[in-house]
Amino acid sequence: MSLRDVFFSLQQRLDGQEIKGLNGTFLFELEGEEEGLYHIIFIEGSSKTGEGPVVAPNLTVTMSSEDFRAMLAKELNAAEAFMGGKLKVKGDMSLAMKLQSFLLPI
Repeated sequence: MSLRDVFFSLQQRLDGQEIKGLNGTFLFELEGEEEGLYHIIFIEGSSKTGEGPVVAPNLTVTMSSEDFRAMLAKELNAAEAFMGGKLKVKGDMSLAMKLQSFLLPI
């Protein structure tokens, strides 16, 4: 499954989760073999995933598509990726702490 497909299938997973109180826009800048821009917007307990840039994201996550895939497969720990410079975040760090709770496992 391509990472593009992963992001679009994420919409179905998120619809069934308890995400109340999570408001913000996440932008994922993936580099490398499966380069792309993807976003997830959380508003009042609902979410919307999409492809492409968004205006003024609350959190921007930058990493290689290979490392992102490894993180989804639980082969790379998000905290270790961050500490090792493989995962870069810009913006609201409190939102960054919630990443793992809704991204894993896919």
